[in-house]
Amino acid sequence: MFMKWRTADLSSKGAAPKRGKRAALIVLSAIVAATMSGCSLLPAETEEEVLPPITPPTISKKPEYEVRTETLEKKVSGSGKMMSQREEKVYFTLDGMHIKELNVKPGDKVKKGQLLAVLDVESVEKEIRAKNLQIRKSEVQMKETLRKRDEMDPVEFEESTIAFEELRQELADLEDKLGKATLTAPFGGTIIAVQVEKGAAVKAYDPIATIADTSNLVVAATFAKEDLEKFSAGMKADVDINGAGKVAGKVKVMPVAQASGSGNGNGGGSGEGGTPPAKESLDQYVIVSLAKMPKGVERGTPLTVSIVTQRTENAIVIPVSALRSIGSRTYVQVVESDGSKREVDVEVGQQTSTDVEILKGLTVGQKVVGR
Repeated sequence: MFMKWRTADLSSKGAAPKRGKRAALIVLSAIVAATMSGCSLLPAETEEEVLPPITPPTISKKPEYEVRTETLEKKVSGSGKMMSQREEKVYFTLDGMHIKELNVKPGDKVKKGQLLAVLDVESVEKEIRAKNLQIRKSEVQMKETLRKRDEMDPVEFEESTIAFEELRQELADLEDKLGKATLTAPFGGTIIAVQVEKGAAVKAYDPIATIADTSNLVVAATFAKEDLEKFSAGMKADVDINGAGKVAGKVKVMPVAQASGSGNGNGGGSGEGGTPPAKESLDQYVIVSLAKMPKGVERGTPLTVSIVTQRTENAIVIPVSALRSIGSRTYVQVVESDGSKREVDVEVGQQTSTDVEILKGLTVGQKVVGR
């Protein structure tokens, strides 16, 4: 009995540590499971924002220019067109009548004396027929008056004579009016414009058509008043004709100064007391003769004329943007060989829109700083 109890007691003591270890493992597993489940229930942490690297701004370097030599030119330019040396607007001097015939259109070639247009003068022709009949009756009366002249009062005879002469003058006026109802070409040329239509009523001196001698064209240009003072006849000119390119030329004639209060050139007239339309005179333009007339150039072709008013060969120049001034002082910043900069006073000469001539202070090859 004693030995059996001892054995049972020993077996009980050996089992206790094993149960303790098992319990500890169970508790540890529960803690780990609880911890893991708790982590999954927490909100997800936001990721930290990645900011781009900040690059400090670079200070822009001012441009540098090399002092150089070149031919420097100062020019003035004007715009113009090819014009005929002989050009004229044709018109009727009768007022309030209608165009019966219009025999030309723009582009037609005409000869001197060719019929261009005719007015409807049916009413004038009727007046002439009536006046002729009236004069025939007056002639019969005038013959009777002449036979009785010695028996008539001198005043009465003179009045009869004047009345007869008035009728004859009225007939002459009507016949003159009839002669003015036709319009002919004053010279041979090309019809470049027609200002009316058939059947239209016309006013005295209103333009009917424009005729030009297109076989004799010249370059005509206008310049600003201040530019006209910078050149004169005989100077060389470069003419850029639209569609034909550049052509060398020479200033032939300078414009004539226009007097103030001159006609407005609208060509309008009211009644037979109107005035003829003002002509587009070449006197208003700078006329340039070309070394060679390009082919295919027509009247009215637009163009530009450039005239060199000042020219300097081998001028020392820098860009205008490199020139500085303070008060009466004019200077530049020169770049030294070691990269440093120093201010140098300069004397300037001719200047264009992009470059300026340096008369004193710089030599070719130096570098200057722009702005």
